[in-house]
Amino acid sequence: MNDKKRVAGRKAVEWVRSGMVLGLGTGSTTYHALERIGELCGEGFDLVGIPTSNGTEELALRFGIPLTSLDDVRRIDLTIDGADEVDPQLRLVKGMGGALLREKIVASASKEVIIAVDDSKLVDVLGTKSPLPVEVVRFGHKRTKEAIESLGCTAELRGKESPFVTDTGNYIYDCRFMKIDRPEELEKDLSLIPGVVENGLFVGLASRVVIATDKGVTVRERHQD
Repeated sequence: MNDKKRVAGRKAVEWVRSGMVLGLGTGSTTYHALERIGELCGEGFDLVGIPTSNGTEELALRFGIPLTSLDDVRRIDLTIDGADEVDPQLRLVKGMGGALLREKIVASASKEVIIAVDDSKLVDVLGTKSPLPVEVVRFGHKRTKEAIESLGCTAELRGKESPFVTDTGNYIYDCRFMKIDRPEELEKDLSLIPGVVENGLFVGLASRVVIATDKGVTVRERHQD
């Protein structure tokens, strides 16, 4: 499995060009992309990255990738990230790494988003393998949980008695739906709940998905209307 993650992560970097501003995702597959980007910097590529988590920032610095902030650039040319689920329309569930808020901000500011995964992340319908992470403010989070569950899921606080705290100081509820067959609607419904900061549905953001399998690598592209 780790070999496939490495293949997918490094393959995604083939779209990187010198002079780009890069969004740097978070997760085990993205680790290999960061490693390769660092190699390109060592080879003379003029690149600068915007990390989506504190952990990614540490890795980028270790690999020699120059960093900047989103507020200091006019655009992000390309973001490379992973995903927890990918459906046939290239809609995603993300956030099991705990960085979904910054990941979505960076992806939304990017001209192109490439998602690198192994084939275990492919699903016919979202929500069938992974829970949906929903980031919430800590104040009144149990009330927020009740509102989330009214949408048809079971929500569990990540970390339970010792809650996981995101880099931005929030909690995450991992929400189990039987299936998410209308992710566009659910994304909107979740965003209307007071206390919800962001959710892990990434709809219409992935430009390409790089998929590593036992037989090699395939690339799927989202067809824009």
